[in-house]
Amino acid sequence: MADTLLLEVVTPTRRLLSTEVGEFTAPGAFGEFGVLPGHTGFVTVLKPGEVVYKKGAETGVIVIGKGYAEVSADKTILLVDSGEFGHEINLPSAKAAFAKAEEALKTLSTEDADYQSTIDAYELAQARIRVKER
Repeated sequence: MADTLLLEVVTPTRRLLSTEVGEFTAPGAFGEFGVLPGHTGFVTVLKPGEVVYKKGAETGVIVIGKGYAEVSADKTILLVDSGEFGHEINLPSAKAAFAKAEEALKTLSTEDADYQSTIDAYELAQARIRVKER
């Protein structure tokens, strides 16, 4: 069994990441999941959040929007609507987006048409702030 797997993160506008890793975690729709080389294959829905990947002593973190993951024993592809590295994040913009989503959630009910998109915006802004402030 190999000791690494290929992790690719692709957005509609670019390939954000393509690197060999020893392990990674990602934000699944039903909770965070981790993948090691040789993992059983599966496909899942992703929610906005942080992807943490490790190779040896090195650790990297990126922020992703919602999307899908295809996991196999030697390769994982994350197809997401947005993604960025910490150095690309504008902190004042992320804090403004967080405040706007937080305020909107105070008045929305779970039946409102904008509820899920507001939750997604809230979670993405929260992840962007966490990664930028690391």
